[in-house]
Amino acid sequence: MRLTEGDPAVNADPDMRIGQLLKLWSPSARVESALTGGYRNRLWAVRAGGRRYAARLSARPDAALEWEIRLLQHLRSAGMVVPEIFPAGDGRTQVNGLVLFGWLEGQPPSSEHDWRLVADELLRLHALTQDWPQRPAFRSSRDLLAEERGGDIRLDLMPPDVVKRVRGAWQALPGEPMSAVHGDPGVSNIRLQAGRVGFIDWDEARVDISLLDLAALPSGLDLPVVPERLARARRAAIAWEVANAWILEPDYARSRLTQLEVLLAAEKTEA
Repeated sequence: MRLTEGDPAVNADPDMRIGQLLKLWSPSARVESALTGGYRNRLWAVRAGGRRYAARLSARPDAALEWEIRLLQHLRSAGMVVPEIFPAGDGRTQVNGLVLFGWLEGQPPSSEHDWRLVADELLRLHALTQDWPQRPAFRSSRDLLAEERGGDIRLDLMPPDVVKRVRGAWQALPGEPMSAVHGDPGVSNIRLQAGRVGFIDWDEARVDISLLDLAALPSGLDLPVVPERLARARRAAIAWEVANAWILEPDYARSRLTQLEVLLAAEKTEA
């Protein structure tokens, strides 16, 4: 449910708007600081009732946000460490794109042992969501072999030769299992505490080929995946980043395209 156009919080500057919207959660809620949120969201550290939270203001459609919230609630109920969702005073889990998450403490992974724990938790995520429905307005890499739009991806706005390259990388993973994927399990989105792995920032989560999450982990890990499959998945994951960032982060997208082209060239040489 969105606020009406007559509400002054709708068109306010985000830094002013967040303070107004937070009152729907608690009169004592206050912004501590802005956080790095990338190109898709605005993030703030928030204090209310003596507790710390992360507030995220998103432009995603309501249905896409609600899908993410249901996924996190499902994973928490299964014992995974993911941010708790705190509803507003009237019970809504998101208001006009604002979601209030519990703050996850911990450190990023820093050793091979840590990353193996991360891999184990990603495998657990995939096992828990094998039949999960697709996120509204999103498409998997498999869907995008025929479709042109999904989430932040607009293949119809990309050069045809680039579309051919990324689709070629995705096409190399036929028959791989599908599940919900985190979508961005990089070091900045992982928290370890007392031997447990937590994941934050599920904004890019969707249903896709499960291996794409594992392919985002550092190379050299002893993963339960045939090396050839993992190599194809790494190329497909880079292709996803190219397409996903092409409009919003063009410089990053082009740097990843260069990396993809190097890998594809090496593959042809080896063949």
